[in-house]
Amino acid sequence: MKKLTGIFLCVLFTSLSLQARQTEKRPMTTDDVLNLVQVGDVLISPDGTRVFFSRSTLNWEKNKRESRYYMIPAAGGDSFQYIGKAGGSAFRFSPDGNFLAFIRKVDKKNQVFLMPCSGGEAVALTKHETDISAFKWAPDSQKIVFSAPEPRGKEEEKEHKAGSDAFFVDEGPNGQTETRWRNLWTVDLGSRETERLTDENFIISEFDMAPAGDRLVFAARRSNRRNDGLKSEIYLLDIEDRTIVRLTDNRAPESSLTWAPNGEWIAFTAADAQEFLNRNPKIYLLDPRNKASRLLSDGFTGGIRSLFWTPDSRFILFNGQQGTDSNVFRIDAESGGIQKITDIKGTLRAGGFSNDRKMMAYSFTDFDSPSDIYVSPVEEFRPVRLTEANPWVESELSLASMTLIRWKSKKGFEIEGLLHLPAGHTPGGKLPLILNIHGGPAGCFTNSFRASYHVYAGLGYASLSPNVRGSSGYTDKLREGNSIQGGDGIGYGDFHDLMNGVDHVVQQGIVDPDRLALKGWSYGGILGGWTLTQTDRFQAASIGAGVYDWTSEYGPGFNYDVRFWHIGGTPWENPRAYRAQSAFSQVANIVTPTLLIHGMNDTTDTEAQSMLFFTAIKDIGKAPVRYLRVPREPHGFREPRHQRMRDIEEIKWMQKHVLGLDWVPWERKTEKTPEEEKS
Repeated sequence: MKKLTGIFLCVLFTSLSLQARQTEKRPMTTDDVLNLVQVGDVLISPDGTRVFFSRSTLNWEKNKRESRYYMIPAAGGDSFQYIGKAGGSAFRFSPDGNFLAFIRKVDKKNQVFLMPCSGGEAVALTKHETDISAFKWAPDSQKIVFSAPEPRGKEEEKEHKAGSDAFFVDEGPNGQTETRWRNLWTVDLGSRETERLTDENFIISEFDMAPAGDRLVFAARRSNRRNDGLKSEIYLLDIEDRTIVRLTDNRAPESSLTWAPNGEWIAFTAADAQEFLNRNPKIYLLDPRNKASRLLSDGFTGGIRSLFWTPDSRFILFNGQQGTDSNVFRIDAESGGIQKITDIKGTLRAGGFSNDRKMMAYSFTDFDSPSDIYVSPVEEFRPVRLTEANPWVESELSLASMTLIRWKSKKGFEIEGLLHLPAGHTPGGKLPLILNIHGGPAGCFTNSFRASYHVYAGLGYASLSPNVRGSSGYTDKLREGNSIQGGDGIGYGDFHDLMNGVDHVVQQGIVDPDRLALKGWSYGGILGGWTLTQTDRFQAASIGAGVYDWTSEYGPGFNYDVRFWHIGGTPWENPRAYRAQSAFSQVANIVTPTLLIHGMNDTTDTEAQSMLFFTAIKDIGKAPVRYLRVPREPHGFREPRHQRMRDIEEIKWMQKHVLGLDWVPWERKTEKTPEEEKS
């Protein structure tokens, strides 16, 4: 009996020990971030029975991420790899559900491929002379329409390959890079014959075919300067006689062109039907018979993307962002009445609907859940989870908590922000703070999984992420709050929004006012740099891919928003404002230890801006400064080793200057991940 009792106790203690180990969770690291599996490319088959999606995984040895493509029953079950390692992009089911079409590179050219949904190998449908840019199925599934740049003549191509590749900037189809005019073609699935539809000096961006297959609507412009997007107009092509009619004449770029199934209306999104305004996108309906358009979604507050007509042309389904959450909505095409189809906290985005619009496939993420794929009926929201891409996140990691907070700011604006706190934090202990500044300026912090918050929480930091004036997904008043039309311009009101948010969490007793840091990328780098010139309250800063002198950026990487919305005019017309709103003009005020990061192939905000700012801070000598200058990288870093170095160096900087620690980074395990072993 005693022996049995001893065995029982041994088993009991072993079980309890195992449970304890299972409940022990560790903080998230930068390597956990890199190891996350990313799911995307969500589509549902026209009959609603199957879901297509991609899984992106890290290959550390090859210093890149690799994608594989899968199909899974919409009812749930096991997925299977549907497309081989050659992969593809821009996946689309044919309306009849017989094929999946996509773009794949072959012989150094992007071509359209077809994959039979019944099984088999993918085969090339096109053998076009130039890279196919985009494509759409004809409603009858017998043809595909595609856009592609114009080919060079045989001798011209030979000379170009031999090295005669200099070009004149902003002449003909060229912008800051060499470009060709882009036109439309169609390819027949049966004969494989390609037919030209347009032969114009066009840069065509979007298109959609009428339900009867006799007409095609497209958006195009006839110049390609960096800031000429507002010159895009909507055109109507008669496919039989090739006549083209211009349907719009405005200064408002249109997108998401989607023809109603009855052929009577063309839906599109734009901030305004006439002017290029800094507002949230709205849904308009355009009548191709009389060129008249009307605003449909004036009753919706927030951001709109991805339009899907119902088969009876009575409604449009769309993804809508309101504040930090995104859901699916339905709008009445006659009255403009809006119904919220889903109502959840987090970021839900429908990737597609069945032909009858009764089923949808979507991705979902929130602050402590990486993205996964789900399906649900549209009329009655009953989610079925199809993937569990990162089960180890919940079982192994100790994640931050998140609360939405609000505070009052300058000129009566109420600002909303995400406050992340370390797991198990109890009131009373004042934490060091990371102030995050989003890009854009019309970006937005959303209720979605952002790994860096959890990494910093594991290091003991709180994170505050304010949606300052200028952010998308709220009201047009907030969106225009940092423009000269609706506010003071960039760097003024939005700076106060940041600092009032910091004051709020300090006053709440959550944050230690003597241990503050800020970080931001793109516009976050711009506003972050400006903030450093206006206050000495931060102990450390990491700013990346920013612009610090607006005049010297005019031309190399200049964007329309500063000229039209946030400063106004040009540097020679309005030199005082260009100087006044540039952090470089006040760089001598900076006393905060600053880490600068920039990719050397960045054409959005040019790399010379960080070199300029770094040199000035270093020469002035009031603050420690380092500059991490990263080869090959564009505006958003792509190479995993560069991503890891960026994040590690940033943490080292924060730890040293905020907490006074000589922090030793995590060592990356040399063995392959399970995903790498599979590949």
